[in-house]
Amino acid sequence: MTTGSVNPRRADTRRNHEAILNAAAQSLACAERVSFNHIAKQAGVGVGTVYRHFPTPESLIIAVYRRELEHLGDVVPELLERHDPEQAFRAWVTDHLAHYMMTKRGLAKALSAASSSQAELPVNAHETLVEALSSLLRANAETGNVRSDLKPETVLRGLGGLLYLDPKSDWRAETSDLLDLLWRGMRP
Repeated sequence: MTTGSVNPRRADTRRNHEAILNAAAQSLACAERVSFNHIAKQAGVGVGTVYRHFPTPESLIIAVYRRELEHLGDVVPELLERHDPEQAFRAWVTDHLAHYMMTKRGLAKALSAASSSQAELPVNAHETLVEALSSLLRANAETGNVRSDLKPETVLRGLGGLLYLDPKSDWRAETSDLLDLLWRGMRP
């Protein structure tokens, strides 16, 4: 008879997988190359474990990209449930989009190399970002925080400045400054 509990080995495998992805995302935020040794050390696993989960650097790069991208869309309903629309928008940009943009800068060359291989890239990043932003803008327009005629693509272009963030700087303050500037322009 089963109690419905997860096999400890499976849970350990999932923990290792997540730890590897987290370490790789942090590493790629600052560098464009993947070092399995460095990632293994940061994740607290052996380098063989990294290779078992991701047999090639390309597979790891694409997994990080896919995870970061999916998270940007998946987190929006949770943010809107926990916060008022303006705070949800600000939290999404500061805590999620800015991190993605910094990671993506490091991923750019690595992703370019990975996409030229046989590996399959996930869904279009632009579409995912526009959908997430549309939900946040719609919620803010319904409460009168922003103009209802805002196009998510235009706001996304304004947020493109996040690509210039340096993870070693005070990027949260710089993100806040950019958000304040954009917010004033989005007001009704």
